[in-house]
Amino acid sequence: MPEANLIDELSWRGLIHQQTDEAGLAKLLASGPQTVYIGFDPTADSLHVGGLMQLMMLRRFQKAGHRPIALVGGATGMIGDPSGKSEERNLLSAEQLQANVDGVAQQMRRFLDFEGDQAALLLNNFQWMQGYSYLEFLRDVGKSFPVGAMMGKESVRSRLDSEAGLSYTEFSYMLLQAYDFVHLCKEHGCKIQAGGSDQWGNITAGIDLGRRMLGEQLFGLTAPLLTTSDGRKMGKTERGAVWLDPARTSPYAFYQYWVNVADADVMRCIAYLTEIEKAEYDELASQTESDPGRRAAQKRLAQWMTEFCHGDDGLESAMKATQIFFGGEIGDATDQQLSEIFADVPSSELERSALGGEGLWIVEALQNAGLAGSSSEARRAIKDGGVYVNNERISDMNLKLTEPDLASETVIVLRKGKRKYGLLRFPK
Repeated sequence: MPEANLIDELSWRGLIHQQTDEAGLAKLLASGPQTVYIGFDPTADSLHVGGLMQLMMLRRFQKAGHRPIALVGGATGMIGDPSGKSEERNLLSAEQLQANVDGVAQQMRRFLDFEGDQAALLLNNFQWMQGYSYLEFLRDVGKSFPVGAMMGKESVRSRLDSEAGLSYTEFSYMLLQAYDFVHLCKEHGCKIQAGGSDQWGNITAGIDLGRRMLGEQLFGLTAPLLTTSDGRKMGKTERGAVWLDPARTSPYAFYQYWVNVADADVMRCIAYLTEIEKAEYDELASQTESDPGRRAAQKRLAQWMTEFCHGDDGLESAMKATQIFFGGEIGDATDQQLSEIFADVPSSELERSALGGEGLWIVEALQNAGLAGSSSEARRAIKDGGVYVNNERISDMNLKLTEPDLASETVIVLRKGKRKYGLLRFPK
């Protein structure tokens, strides 16, 4: 992506929410390679999809020829950003915070190039804040930070007016983040800070501090938050956040999240989170409008996101799991894989000995799995050809299930009809 096209690229994708100086920023970017930074709060040892949106912003700048700085807030994470929060966060221990920093830093290396001509920098603000004494910080930074300006920020006002209030610790967060911008400008020539729209107050505070302390003109750019059409934050499910760490959110669950995005949200997700080009974007938008039942945009979004975040193996695993759920061959599966695929399916636990001897009668198995209310209902379903063991149709009314019928270490998958599943678990 040529440098001159970056603003156009961000614009058509809807990624520009606010700018401090539109003409000045465009002129700066056109003048040659620049350095831009985004801060990431290490509240967990993995990023979730909201953080991915900011990583993609840095990636877009880098692909346009600029140098990105991913700043992990090892120091600011000790306090917690009050922006967009209704109450104060629990403070993390130094050990947990470091573990989170390490985890997030490792993930970032997947999305940014740390070795090219415009090699990304991965920094931790604890590196320059740990040596500051309280008195030194007040003398060097605090004197340049007017309280009136802080009180005027929406993130501060909303918390002061809330029932939870705002502690002095959180009140100080804005000073620390503002100083990050000053430090990065002084040490790395960084003149641009980007972030989500909830960071506008912190970004403008840093710009003001840079003017006062360095006499430099700095620039800010925010993107919209990743929300659904009705205003809810995306990346949340009934089971919690959608994480980038496959140990927290499996590639299958990750794929399923995106393939089930609502029609009203899917094109915005493609624009915000992927590198799908405008021509393909327009074609997918047209298909979604003319034939939403095909879910072409959702399938493309899920495929692109899963491959990008989890690689070819992750996508292959997700696709295989999806095929299993829709009646495909199970093959060699693990208990964990089947638990993820059939997370919402009723299951029953029986003694392992039930599979010994002559085995478990299929009619009783269907009743135990909740797929038949009586033996006559089970028999009728088998007779009608609507019963499957591990996604293979069975017709033998007298079939007995034994250990070779296990689909994994401890699970047998039963199905009645096209989509009604039940699991039987036989612990060792």
